[in-house]
Amino acid sequence: MRIVIADDAVLLREGLVRLLTESGHQVVAAVGDGDALVEAVVQHRPDVSIVDVRMPPSHTDEGLRAAVEARRLVPRTPILVLSQYVEVSYADDLLATTGGAGGGIGYLLKDRVAAIDEFLDALRRVAAGGTVLDPDVVGQLFARRRRDDPLSELTPREREVLALMAEGRSNTAIARALVVSDGAVEKHVRNIFTKLTLPPDTEQHRRVLAVLTYLRN
Repeated sequence: MRIVIADDAVLLREGLVRLLTESGHQVVAAVGDGDALVEAVVQHRPDVSIVDVRMPPSHTDEGLRAAVEARRLVPRTPILVLSQYVEVSYADDLLATTGGAGGGIGYLLKDRVAAIDEFLDALRRVAAGGTVLDPDVVGQLFARRRRDDPLSELTPREREVLALMAEGRSNTAIARALVVSDGAVEKHVRNIFTKLTLPPDTEQHRRVLAVLTYLRN
């Protein structure tokens, strides 16, 4: 894959460059601020970009805003955001850039980079158009659910399936995680789409809409 990296922490940035290069990928740009990220994405049209949420000058959400701008200028360009802390609103803002039309987005805690195989797998899934959310983000989403939200109609098992969908897992991967058959997962997914009254469309489109509903309620 051709990859852009945006992180102002030189050690982490160079560490990612080495890791990805040794894994057979090509880092076409490694930058340290949001403006440079947007320029790199427009110029190189990478297969995926890895972006730190907090970058200069204020170290708040410059990376996130740059990622949103990059997706505006290059629609559906895959972005994997890394953050030091769980900030659910950031994941929500990034998911909103899909417009319900496709994935290619991810939000992981930086600690996940240490689990190299899992990190590279998440990167591949985002590059392929998937939606990947850190399990800790998903856990906090459960904690803020309201009684009157649209998810209240889902069974506990359907909520588990939706949570795993939010992590970017395929039906087969969900089946393995829950130790059930692929057919059982497909049935749960159909029920989720029906209960959330998602319009008939492609499977990927409805999966993204389901995750958006999950985040926003």
